[in-house]
Amino acid sequence: MFRRNTIEALSKWSDSPSRKPLIIRGARQVGKSTLVDEFGKEFGTYLKFNLDRKEDAALFDRNLPVGELFDIMLALRGREKNVNDTLLFIDEIQNSASAIKSLRYFYEDLPGLRVIAAGSLLETLLNRETSFPVGRVEYLALRPCSFQEFLGAMGETALQEMVGAVSVPEALHSRVMSLFNRYALIGGMPEVVAHYAEHGDIVALDSIYDSLLTGYADDVEKYESRREAREVLRFLISNAWGFASERISFERFGGSRYKSREIGDAFRTLQKTMLLELSYPTSSTSLPLLPDIGKKPKLLFLDTGLVNHVAGVRAELVTKEDIADGWRGKTAEHIIGQELLSQSSSVLARRIFWVREARNSQAEVDWLYNSPSFGPVPIEVKSGHNSKLRSLHSFMESSSGGIALRFWNQPLSSDTVVLPSGKPYLLLNVPYYYASHIEGILRRT
Repeated sequence: MFRRNTIEALSKWSDSPSRKPLIIRGARQVGKSTLVDEFGKEFGTYLKFNLDRKEDAALFDRNLPVGELFDIMLALRGREKNVNDTLLFIDEIQNSASAIKSLRYFYEDLPGLRVIAAGSLLETLLNRETSFPVGRVEYLALRPCSFQEFLGAMGETALQEMVGAVSVPEALHSRVMSLFNRYALIGGMPEVVAHYAEHGDIVALDSIYDSLLTGYADDVEKYESRREAREVLRFLISNAWGFASERISFERFGGSRYKSREIGDAFRTLQKTMLLELSYPTSSTSLPLLPDIGKKPKLLFLDTGLVNHVAGVRAELVTKEDIADGWRGKTAEHIIGQELLSQSSSVLARRIFWVREARNSQAEVDWLYNSPSFGPVPIEVKSGHNSKLRSLHSFMESSSGGIALRFWNQPLSSDTVVLPSGKPYLLLNVPYYYASHIEGILRRT
C-alpha cells in the first residue's frame, strides 16, 4: 500500500464525530476502488456494492428504508450487524439516482455507519432531475500519486519520511533528485507507478498509458449525447496533450475548424471529469486571488506522465539531468503544478498563475501559492541566475509580501534579492522534490 497520505485523509474522515457520507471524486483509473478496498481492511465488516452490476443497483431501486436496506446488504454478504465497525462502499454510484438519494438517509438514520461512494463521471452523467443531498454528504478528491507516495511505492520509506519532513540532507540530494526526475517522467497514475516499482521498465509502461487513453476516448459516448459535441471531445482527447502547460485560445484550437464555444464547452466537460484543468490567471498580487476568466487559461492535464507519453517527449526528457531543460521547461512546470494540487483533497481546488498584460510590459509567473501564513507567494520553475527571474521580480515590486519561490534541481538555499526600487525580498531556491511541502518550507524561514 503506497497511498498512505490518502489513507490518512480517509482515517481523519472516519474518526470525525460529525462525518457525513463521503463521495470520492477523481478521473478514471486514479485508484478510487483500490484505495477504498485497502481502507476497508481497517474495519470488522467491509461491504462493497458496485452499481455497474444490475443485481447491486437493483437493491436501491426498491426504495427501502435504509435500515432495512442495510440488513439486506449484510445478509447478502453473510456478515453480522455491527454498525459502528462497518464500512459500506457504493461504487459507480452514478448509475442509480436512488442510491444517491439514499446517502441522505444513511446520514440521518444510521449515523454510526461509515459510507463511501465513488464514481468517475458523476457531474457529467447524472440525470438533470437528480441532485446530491446537499449538506448531507462531503467530498474528497483523489488525484494521481504525489512524489512522496511514489517514494513509498519504490520502497524508499526513509527518503519518503525525509521529504515529508523537509529534511533531506545534502548528501542525499542527488539520489532524491534522480527519483524525482523518474517520477516526472512516468507520472503518478497508480497502475503505472505500481508496475514501474515492480519491474523498473519504462518501455513496458506504454501499454498501460495506451489503455488509459483508450478508456478516456471510449468515455466520450457517456460524456455527451450529441454527435457534434462528441466529435469535439474526441478531437481534444486525441490532440490537446501537446499544449499542456501552455496558455490556449479556444477559437480554432489546435488548428481545428471548431469555434470558441464548441471548444470551450468540450474543455469544460472534460474538466468536470477531472481529466484536465483550465487554470486562469490573476493580475492581483494580494488577496483575494480571483481568476480572470476573460484571459487565456493555461491547459493542465491529470497526469504529467500521460502528457509526456502522448506528446512524445519522453525520449528527450530521459537524457536531461534537469527536467527544466526538456520540452522548453513545460514538463517541469506541469509536474510542479501537479504536486501543488496534490496538497489539497478538495474537489474545488484550482491552480492559479499571475500575469501582467500591459502595453510594452508583459510578465507571467508560473504559479501562485496562497499560504495561510504568508499570503500570495509567487513561484517560478526554472534554473539559472536570479537575473532570469524578471517576472518574479515584477510581481514582488507590486506585492506587499517578502518571500518568493524558485523551484530548481539544486539543494535548498536562499538569496536576498534587492529590486531596482530598493525593496528587498527573500528568494527561496527549492529542489523540485519539495513541491508538495511548500508550507513546511515557508515555516523554516
